[in-house]
Amino acid sequence: MHPKSDTIITIENLSKSYLVGHKSAGQGGHNDTLRDAIGRETRNFVRNAVNLLRARQVLLGDQVEEFWALKDVSLEVRRGEVLGIIGRNGAGKSTLLKILSRITEPTRGRIVIRGRVASLLEVGTGFHQELTGRENVYLNGAILGMTRAEIRRKFDEIVAFAEVEKFLDTPVKRYSSGMYVRLAFAVAAHLEPEILVVDEVLAVGDADFQNKCIGKMNNVSTVEGRTVIFVSHNMAVVQHLCGRVILLKNGAIAYDDGPEGAISQYLSDAVRSCRVDLQGWADRTTTGEASITELEWGDGHSDASIMFGDDLRIRMHVRFNTPLKNPIFGVIIHDATGIPISNAQSTHDGLFPGNLADQHWVEVCFPKLTLYPGRYLLSPWITDSALRRDIDFPRMCAILDVHPAPGEWGDLKLNQDWGKVFIPSRWKLW
Repeated sequence: MHPKSDTIITIENLSKSYLVGHKSAGQGGHNDTLRDAIGRETRNFVRNAVNLLRARQVLLGDQVEEFWALKDVSLEVRRGEVLGIIGRNGAGKSTLLKILSRITEPTRGRIVIRGRVASLLEVGTGFHQELTGRENVYLNGAILGMTRAEIRRKFDEIVAFAEVEKFLDTPVKRYSSGMYVRLAFAVAAHLEPEILVVDEVLAVGDADFQNKCIGKMNNVSTVEGRTVIFVSHNMAVVQHLCGRVILLKNGAIAYDDGPEGAISQYLSDAVRSCRVDLQGWADRTTTGEASITELEWGDGHSDASIMFGDDLRIRMHVRFNTPLKNPIFGVIIHDATGIPISNAQSTHDGLFPGNLADQHWVEVCFPKLTLYPGRYLLSPWITDSALRRDIDFPRMCAILDVHPAPGEWGDLKLNQDWGKVFIPSRWKLW
């Protein structure tokens, strides 16, 4: 056991609930009379007026449901620890970080933090849109409790790390999302907080900057002895960076130990079937313009497996809520730890012509699949060909098992200890 003095965060039975408003069944329907409608709207108006006067949440609809985003979460975080938090969208990750960052209060439970917290929860957290980059560095430092002399001492290092020297005296409202994140992370990491809280926001930056941030977080914990709490959907980064990982499910801790076990349990929640309904898949990025409603492969009726060397045909059913011009379709294949190992996209065969609307099936074929036998995960996606933004991206939503072809390799047993992908080769002896 570690001594209590080594514990920098203590969370005891932490719970957070929200009130969600719903319209009752039949509200506004044909059976409503004018008297019913007037009575209902009057009750809603009075209720919301009382809520405003008492500084409570204003709700739409005439039915109120209590939703628990966190349920009796208890844990201790040690000084210098890199703690990863993973889970599907809606599992409670962001709510926990907001409570740690003192953005929102818990409904019940107790949390003790021994030190200053710097948070990077979303693009623009803690920045004033009208102020310049230079002014926001000093503002953020003051919020963290730093003196002007301390901020000035770190200022050049922050600017060099963020690579925004040319735009330092430009209002941050004119920054791109990547510039925003670079400066925000540089401020949070360099102004010496005891606890650094980082959400999925680093995914906005480019690959080089992400690697730089990972290196800085490693340095912050191992060299400077500060605590890092890191939330990400990138399992490879979580496994590399975090010594301990918490898996959240439905607001509760489902796993708390090393990264391998947590990631394995997280990925096992993917659907093991060769035909998957994705309409309710929560772990996705989407704009709402189109959605992948179904994914299938093989003949659509057998189990979720394929033989090594067979053709793999993956079909996605897409519903277009808005006509899209030349969208790009793709499928990422991940290994069992979530690391992407292949990404097929429709640009390789030319863009789909014209505007697409209504509903369509899209198929991609991997001829003579050369993945070594083992378990893989699939992530279909759609992007805009002009802006290259994610229109719909349900992450790691299906499991694909690859089996060795019987007899093809004799007594040689193919396995993933040799790698992930078989590359055909020719050998000579002379």
